[in-house]
Amino acid sequence: MAPEPVEAEPVEDAASTDGMAEADRPIEASAQDQGAGSSESADPVEYEPSADADIATAPPVSRETEPEYGGTPLADQIADETRRRIALETAVLPLPVQTRVFTISNQKGGVGKTTTAVNLAAALARSGAHVLVVDLDPQGNASTALGVDHRSDQQSVYEVLVADLELAAVVRPSTEHERLDCVPATIHLAGAEIELVSLVAREQRLRRAIDKHLASMDRPYDYVFIDCPPSLGLLTINAFVAAREVLIPIQCEYYALEGLSQLLSNIELIEKHLNSELRLSTILLTMYDSRTNLAQQVAQEVRDHFPAQTLETIIPRSVRVSEAPSYGQSVISYDYSSSGSLSYREAAAEIAQRAAAAAQKEGN
Repeated sequence: MAPEPVEAEPVEDAASTDGMAEADRPIEASAQDQGAGSSESADPVEYEPSADADIATAPPVSRETEPEYGGTPLADQIADETRRRIALETAVLPLPVQTRVFTISNQKGGVGKTTTAVNLAAALARSGAHVLVVDLDPQGNASTALGVDHRSDQQSVYEVLVADLELAAVVRPSTEHERLDCVPATIHLAGAEIELVSLVAREQRLRRAIDKHLASMDRPYDYVFIDCPPSLGLLTINAFVAAREVLIPIQCEYYALEGLSQLLSNIELIEKHLNSELRLSTILLTMYDSRTNLAQQVAQEVRDHFPAQTLETIIPRSVRVSEAPSYGQSVISYDYSSSGSLSYREAAAEIAQRAAAAAQKEGN
């Protein structure tokens, strides 16, 4: 039997779809609509300004800090340093009535003893004072920073302590300033503590040499700074006996506080048995980093325990301070406008002015 013919379905003309109702047409979402509808749970949010909003009268928005709030941090720092420099340039530092002998000591190494001795001496010499630095550290770093030769074949403070050489024979002028002199230290000083053990009046030798030298001068030094080694041996004891005042540099870190009580105990023992004139007069905070909470806490703790002795001036961490000794200079000569130079000059001024104020108070 032959198959029955299949009737073809009528094909709609393309034009006939033009008459299709809008609701019956497939809707193709645009890329923007697809992005907006990617999250089924998020409903579109429309912003409707209030009727009383007036865009034309809205205050302008500025990303810059208003002048009345102090400007940028960098501008504030520059303005503050400029003000401090002007105050220093116009200040006249009083000279002491008699020689002030400081020993700069801290048995912890790396706290800035030598840096403090050199830069305070340079700052005071620039202000008109006649200053002597006695390098009592066998490393001889203070001698290097002041541009004084301290090779092993040079006479130094070692001969003064062990061989009773006159101090005047080893005093050398510093290249730093015409009013600044230095007694250098050589490597021989490393064995001086052993040799001093058997000598008579071993603790008094440096004091006798300094006192004799000052008495022989027509115009004695205004300041003598003794740079001590980072220890509490016979060299440091000689420095304590020779001095009238102790200056302690304290690094703004926790370890610097640990040995402070032991140092203070030794100062009390020296005052009781060997030098009744000795007193702790000055504490200088060094290597201060204002970005860390630890530095701020250490500084505050020191100020709480020693409010009268701690200087208001703080020495910040500064690359220039570290670079200066390699050129045989203080930071004041190396980079006069640096923050380290400014801070040490302020510290020197504060030391001079505090003593003058105390002397005036006692006189009244």
